[in-house]
Amino acid sequence: MQCNAQPDLKPGRRRVRRGLCGLAACLGLAALLPGAAMAAGKYPAEPIKLVVPYPAGGATDLMARSLAQKLAEKIGQSVVVENRSGAAGSIGADFVARAKPDGYTLLYSTMGVLTINPSLYKHLNYDPVKSFEPIALTHVTANMLVVNPAVPAHSVAELAQLAKKEPGKLTFSSSGIGSSSHLSGELFKSIAHVDILHVPYKGTAPAISDFLAGRITMMFDTVSNFVTYVKNGKARALGVTAAKRLPTLPDIPAIAETPGFENFDVTLWSGVLAPAGTPKPIIDYLNKEIVAVMKVPAMKTYLEQYGIEPLHSTPEAFTEAIKKDGKKWGDLIRQAHITAQ
Repeated sequence: MQCNAQPDLKPGRRRVRRGLCGLAACLGLAALLPGAAMAAGKYPAEPIKLVVPYPAGGATDLMARSLAQKLAEKIGQSVVVENRSGAAGSIGADFVARAKPDGYTLLYSTMGVLTINPSLYKHLNYDPVKSFEPIALTHVTANMLVVNPAVPAHSVAELAQLAKKEPGKLTFSSSGIGSSSHLSGELFKSIAHVDILHVPYKGTAPAISDFLAGRITMMFDTVSNFVTYVKNGKARALGVTAAKRLPTLPDIPAIAETPGFENFDVTLWSGVLAPAGTPKPIIDYLNKEIVAVMKVPAMKTYLEQYGIEPLHSTPEAFTEAIKKDGKKWGDLIRQAHITAQ
C-alpha cells in the first residue's frame, strides 16, 4: 500500500493520514506473523489441511474424514484430508512437524505414531513431545482377542493354559512389527509367560484373511475390525484389551478380569496435533471446536456401534497420554527386543 502525503492537505490532516498509513503497514506486517489471523478474529481464513499418516480407506483415514466433515461444518471453512503414508506413520508426522505453525496444517495421529515409533525406530525426524502442540484426543478404543472357532479355548485362562501346554505351537498374526496388534500379543506373552509364535503381515487385511482361513491360531486387532466376524461365528472373542468391558459389548469380558492379567490394558487413542509453536489461541479454538464435534449425538452413535468411545480432552491431557504410553510401550519394546524391519 502506497501512502503519499498530499501538498494541499493541512498539517493536521497530513499527520492523521501518516498515522493511518503506518497503522495499515503494521497490520500488513502482522498478517504475516503466526497467530495474527486468530488475534484479528479471522482464523481460519483458508482451508485447513488434516494430514493422515496412513493410506486412504483404513480405519484411521475414515475416522479422520468423519471428523473433518463435521469440523468443517462447525467452523465454516474446508478441512481437507491429505494422506501421507509410510514408515508406520512417521512420514506424515515428520511432514506436519516441519510445517508452518499457523494452524493450517494439522496431524491426525494414532497412538502408535507418538508412543511406539519413537522406541521402535532408531532415527526419527520428529519428537513426539517437542515437535507438536497436542490439540485434542478424539476417541479411544481397544483391541479384541479372538481365536479361530476350532481352537479348544473359550476363555483367556484356557488359552494361556493351552499355550503353556504347547509352547511355540500357537501362532498370532499382526498387521506388522510394532503395531498395536503385535504389542498386544507380546504383552499377553509377557504376562502369561508363554511362547507363542508371532507372524507379522504387511497390513491388517492379509493378517485377518489368514486368521479367518484357519492358518493362524489367534489375533489381536481393533474391535471395529472383528465385531462382525464374532457375530457371524467366524471368530470367537475371548476378551477386549481395555481395562474394563466396553459398554457396547457387555458380554465380552476385559482380559484384565482374568486372574493374573489384572494389569493388562491396551487402549488405543487418536487425536489432532499442530506443529510446535502454533499459537495458543489457535490451539484453544481448535480444541473447543473438536470437542464440540465429538459431543454431537450422531457422531457418538456412529462410533459406539464399532466399540469406539468419543473423548472430550484438553491439550494437557493429550500431552500426558503421550508421555505415559510412550514409557509403557518403550519398556515393552526393549524387554521383548523388538526392532523395526
